[in-house]
Amino acid sequence: MNKDFLELDGAIGGGQILRSALSLSMISGRPFRIRNIRAKRSRPGLLRQHLTAVLAAAQVSGAVVEGTELGSQTLCFTPGPIRGGNYRFAIGSGGSCTLVLQTLLPALLFADGPSTLEVSGGTHNPLAPPVDFLQCAWLPLLRRMGAEVELELLRHGFMMAGGGVVRLRMAPGELQPLHLEAPGAVSKRQARALVAGVPGHVGERELQRVGKRLGWSDNELHLQFIDNDQGPGNSLLLEIGCATLTEVFSAFGQPRLGAERVADLAVDEARAWLASGTAVGEHLSDQLLLPMALAGGGSFSTLVLSDHLVSNIDVIQQFLPVRCQIQSKRQDFHDIAITAV
Repeated sequence: MNKDFLELDGAIGGGQILRSALSLSMISGRPFRIRNIRAKRSRPGLLRQHLTAVLAAAQVSGAVVEGTELGSQTLCFTPGPIRGGNYRFAIGSGGSCTLVLQTLLPALLFADGPSTLEVSGGTHNPLAPPVDFLQCAWLPLLRRMGAEVELELLRHGFMMAGGGVVRLRMAPGELQPLHLEAPGAVSKRQARALVAGVPGHVGERELQRVGKRLGWSDNELHLQFIDNDQGPGNSLLLEIGCATLTEVFSAFGQPRLGAERVADLAVDEARAWLASGTAVGEHLSDQLLLPMALAGGGSFSTLVLSDHLVSNIDVIQQFLPVRCQIQSKRQDFHDIAITAV
């Protein structure tokens, strides 16, 4: 066994472990071997979106890879130099474009030149951040850290058909530490119900529920019809702009899930965050760890210590000389601080 390989257990955090390991391996130059990939999931091993992320990372870094088959639960990845350029990747299903983007973006900050990255697949998927989350919540914070990055949604894509397209343009650069305090006063509120090949009353009922439960006015509720050939699909997006950042909460229409229940899922998450007084919600906290670690410092508070967050911390600390500290003030308030060591 090659002792230079960092050994990882993919059972402890699902696909997040794999994506973080790919990013960090490319950046650090450290090869890794991961076993038990997504072992606790109903469909274990590499799905199309995970395999696309692996193959994309291999192309960007000239890596040598073993285990690149659908369903594989073991992968070996040995990276080379990160190369900027123009890249296109197709997932070939409704698998998430955004998860592939989030694997490659941190590494491309360390490339030898600017990059354009186009990914096709799903843009609005259950269990993955929608493109709107990246555009409105995550990327503005990365730009505050110094990243030169722009993301365009060229075409929507829903589960299961896919067909969506996103385009990322970015330049290499060094990230600066970011410390997030309380989000501050709310300055913008917007709910959008996206429907594609789905009756319009579905989106209308979702928006009515949002308005009733959150007290938002009609001019803050928007129904958006997407071309039918990109459906069927339905997504509800709640955007809350505050003094220091913007959060986006989402829910997705699925079989046997009523419109009111879809709305409740997004509203419950938004209300919990607003009531907690923490800087960021559960999903944004997951996505801030890696950029802050690469910057050598950062801090934020969040209301949920998810399995994704805890397993991500473990992987980051194995690849980078940083320490992530967690201080819990109460059940729904946790301070996260990242420092260089």
